[in-house]
This record gives sequence, C-alpha cells and structure tokens, in this order.
Amino acid sequence: MNTRATSPSGAGSESRGGAASASLFARAQRVIPGGVSSPVRAFKSVGGTPVFFKRGEGAHVVDEDGNRYVDYCLAWGPLILGHAHPAVVEATISAARDGLAFGTCHRREAELAELILEAFPWADRARFVVSGTEAVLTAVRLARAHTGRRLLLKFSGCYHGHVDALMVKAGSGVATLGLAESAGVTETVAHDTVVAPLADQAALREVFATYGSQIAAAILEPLPANNGLLEQERAWLATLRELTTASGSLLIFDEVITGFRFGFHGYGKVVDVRPDLSTLGKIIGGGLPVGGVVGPAAILDKLAPLGPVYQAGTMAGNPVALAAGVATLRELRSGAVHQHLEGLGARLSERAKARGLTLARVGGVFWPVLDGGSIPHRAEDIRDGAVQAFKARYARWLDAGIYLPPSAYEVGFLSAAHQPEHIDALVDALAGG
Repeated sequence: MNTRATSPSGAGSESRGGAASASLFARAQRVIPGGVSSPVRAFKSVGGTPVFFKRGEGAHVVDEDGNRYVDYCLAWGPLILGHAHPAVVEATISAARDGLAFGTCHRREAELAELILEAFPWADRARFVVSGTEAVLTAVRLARAHTGRRLLLKFSGCYHGHVDALMVKAGSGVATLGLAESAGVTETVAHDTVVAPLADQAALREVFATYGSQIAAAILEPLPANNGLLEQERAWLATLRELTTASGSLLIFDEVITGFRFGFHGYGKVVDVRPDLSTLGKIIGGGLPVGGVVGPAAILDKLAPLGPVYQAGTMAGNPVALAAGVATLRELRSGAVHQHLEGLGARLSERAKARGLTLARVGGVFWPVLDGGSIPHRAEDIRDGAVQAFKARYARWLDAGIYLPPSAYEVGFLSAAHQPEHIDALVDALAGG
C-alpha cells in the first residue's frame, strides 16, 4: 500500500491556481475547442480558470504554479493506489522499454484477462479496448447480436460514455423512448433507447410490460456515480435482474467506475446480482487508457474473429497500458487496499456527521450534498440548492489546498495514499466552505 502522503494540504499563503495555469488555458483555447479535451475540465460548473496539473505523487498533485493540493478526483477514479504508485510506475517503465506498441498479440493480454476473470468468476472471457465508452459500445453491439433485438433500456442519471444510442434523455412519460441529448445524435438512434427512472419499481415493470420482447439489453451503473452517488436498493436491482431474465433481455452492468472499487470483484458481488455482461475501465488500466468487456463464452465468442460481431482497435490491448493494469490489480488482490479505503470512508462519514454535513458514501467513493437536505437516489431529485452551494464554495476549497472534481454532480474518490489527516482536512474544508 502506498503511504507516501505527507501533510494534509501543503497549502501556502497564495491563492490557488495562478498565472501559469491562466496562460496555459489561454494557449489551449486558441487550438483546442474550449481549451479542453473533456468538457468538465473547463471549470464552467464551478467558475474560474482550470487548474493545470504538473505532477502527482501519492495523495497530492502540484499545479503549474507550484501550488499543492490533496487530490480527491484522482483522474476521475483510475488511481485507486494514488498518483505514481511505485509498482505501477516501475511496471509501466519496464513495459515501455520493451516497446510502446506492437499491434500484435503479447503475453500481458492473457495475464490481465486472467486476473480480471479471477475477480469475475461467472465470466469466461475478457476483451480489451481503449476506453470505457468503447467497452460500452462493444457490449451493446454484442447484446443486439446475441438477442436479435433492437431496443436498449437505460436509466436517467446513468452515464455510459458518449455512445450515440446512450446519449439520450427521457421524454415526458414515466418510461419513454429516448430523446437526443447531444447534437449529432439522430432521432432514429435516440428512439432505439428506452429511458426509465432509477429507484422506481412501477416504472420498471411498465417498461418490460410495454417493450420487454423488444429489449436487447438493459444497461445500468449498479451504483450510479456519474450524476451524484445514487445508491440503489438491492431489491430494485434484483427486480431488474428478474425482469431481464424473464423477457430474454441481457443485463449489462457498467462497472467502469465500480469495477474493483470495493473489493477484488465487481459491484454485482456487493449487491448479489449477476449481470450477463460487465464493462470495465479506469482501475483496470492503472491510470492508462484501458477498457474491457467480460462475460460468458456464449456471448463473448460472438466477437470477431470467432463470430460475426466486429470489434477492433490499433491500441486495443496496448502492452504498456496493460502492464499498468496488471500491476494495479496485483496490488489490490490481497484486500488490504480496500480495507484501508473502507476505514477512511467510515472516518469520513463519522466526521462529516459530527459537523452536520450530509454526505453520500459507499466505500471510498463519496458525494457531498451541501444544502442540508436528504441524500437523493434519483437524478431527478438532485436539488438546485445543493448544486449552487457546491459552486459557491469551490474556489475556497482550492485555496485550502483541496482538489475535488469541478462539478457538483461528480463523486470524489479516496485512494490507498490518503491518510486519516487528509480525511480531517477534507471535512474541515467542506464544513467551513
């Protein structure tokens, strides 16, 4: 376990960010749309100029102006061991010396696949891609080919990457065919997706009564963590499993965030619900770009070259990225990291409660709800007051040396590198915000 974290914040007297970040952002805006490679990085949700990071170590990051922060974003989740964990860095450097890319078979593909399948014993096969989005796209294509059906079922508040068929929002009914959520997604594509609310048994049953025989797959974050942390009741998840089985639809768990997050397994084990396919990403790449799909041979073997479902990629199974993934999963295998994260998470919940803070938390994933109201379990129930409170306080957290994801809708992460003093600093910042 990485224990190299030092002081809680390392904060100095100067304000966070600075001239270097501002200059770099201005430069980026001249050549990159919005100056960013992913929209949330632009700080539009919290105001101000994005902070440009230069270096990460353990629980800390340092920006281009030399300011130091305790990082609770952790590259949006992959860095469960913290920044620049020695075993991951060493594995990555060693692999890079042997060659950055081959575009051929290599031994690390089977090595990482075996580790993943050890953690998902219900699955027989794993196929590697480059991102979580690509993993979801592949799983959806497999589901449609396997069932011979067209429709997908997704749930409002769950994000599955920028796959056209899943960039949709609900219509005006309880459970309706989707409406395009992004320009460039055609009405025809959007109407291949049914959108239903989370945590609603009646709506779930209505969907399957109306569309069940046409649904190829229901796709869900079993612990929705892209639009708040919207923990679902096990009974609701079990009903979804029952209805997909009865209708002949597949159940896809999008575990890009949750895979290996709460143990050497998927979140399906936590809630005792087994999907037909799981998509993975983030942690299985150890900080480098890797996505994956796992499932039974009867479905996965439909992928080319064995079957008629096409999927390919020059960088799929990149040897350097997979080396980082292998090193990360080996560190997680003993369970010591997850025990550490649960201990930190419990401390966070206890300290937050003592300070009158409302905080959703599962393991080492947390989400502050800053209007004092109850914790939402559906995207529709997230209150504007909580969002505005987050935005109003964000700059002060940066000044205190605390880096949280720059959006009220995004969750925070703890890592093996965080220590109790970092938890206390976080609670002090949130409570004093």
